[in-house]
Amino acid sequence: MSGQASNAREHSISRTTGETSIDVRLKLDGQGQVEVTTGVPFLDHMVDALGRHGRFDIDLRATGDAAMDPHHTVEDTGILIGHALRGALGERKGIERYGHAYAPLDEALARVVIDCSGRPFLKYNADMPEAVIGPDFAASLVEEFWRSVAMNAGLTMHIDLLRARNSHHAAEAIFKAAAVALRNAVRQTGPRNTIPSTKGVLA
Repeated sequence: MSGQASNAREHSISRTTGETSIDVRLKLDGQGQVEVTTGVPFLDHMVDALGRHGRFDIDLRATGDAAMDPHHTVEDTGILIGHALRGALGERKGIERYGHAYAPLDEALARVVIDCSGRPFLKYNADMPEAVIGPDFAASLVEEFWRSVAMNAGLTMHIDLLRARNSHHAAEAIFKAAAVALRNAVRQTGPRNTIPSTKGVLA
């Protein structure tokens, strides 16, 4: 795995395994411009929602064994986005640190609460009403994606699906709520040389 950071709160990273090859560039202070191709159409749709509603610029290219099963592509995409978030945040000086958001989509309502704590943790409470979204996207992969992001970005995340009857709506509400919560958490609202922690370090 190779990565490159800059002073503009952005990070590029690449990783190739026996299952996938992924390149990601993520800019925190962006305009929500997203270019994504993973071979998993529903994942592309969700990453697009993450970038647009988080106002992150994301350029992501993934190839691999998605034709066999989307699992590896979804998990590895989450890993790389997590690493890119960690790299773009750097020492996390001056950030708001905490963010939360509710997002509805028709009958579905999701809540996401985030702490850019440096300590990875995911509490996922989302009973999907349908096991499969579209032709072949397992609804359980939504949890796999966000676990990969949280573990690799160093985020404490609580994801709650409050109600839903349609798993597509449920997943999209979760991604949109996570995007807005992340946008709020990574904003630079404090002194640029101060880490928002009584310990003086986020880890």
